[in-house]
Amino acid sequence: MALVASIHVDLGWELPDVVLKDPEGREHRLRDEMGENGLIVAFMCNHCPYAQAVWPRLIRHARTLREKGIHTVAINPNIHPDYPEDSPEKMKEKIVEWGIDFPYLVDETQDVARTFQAQCTPDIYMFDKHGKLYYHGRIDDYWKDESKVKRQELLEAAEAMLAGKEPPQPQHPTIGCSIKWRDES
Repeated sequence: MALVASIHVDLGWELPDVVLKDPEGREHRLRDEMGENGLIVAFMCNHCPYAQAVWPRLIRHARTLREKGIHTVAINPNIHPDYPEDSPEKMKEKIVEWGIDFPYLVDETQDVARTFQAQCTPDIYMFDKHGKLYYHGRIDDYWKDESKVKRQELLEAAEAMLAGKEPPQPQHPTIGCSIKWRDES
């Protein structure tokens, strides 16, 4: 497990028009998943302890934000033969086990992760209602132990976005396991 931080991505970047499949093989166009007020795209996986720690928060926040018109999708870029815990079959199990009620998509080619310049799991992006990147940062200020969280940075950014405010600064990078790139194994 290599610890990596997300990299700076310029705000205002446009949501790419990409199509991915869920573990059942159904296609999802990211732009079609957009809520009336925005979309969160979270690069996640099953096996990484950093991703496992924030999954419950992401699921809970997705429910809260859905009521405000911001939808969520998760994308698994770790489709790699050396990481069977992240396979589409295991994703199906986690969708049920964790109660994931938004699309959890398979980035089979890892092209979408490369397009986003995603570095780790988790790596979180929030786009406004116009499909422009508004927030790229961590979910909160303490990944390891939710009881020690002092700032709900993703929720605060969503509230600012909904209020028409400028994006919050600074936007702290997420930290997590490196994406398991197939061509670097």
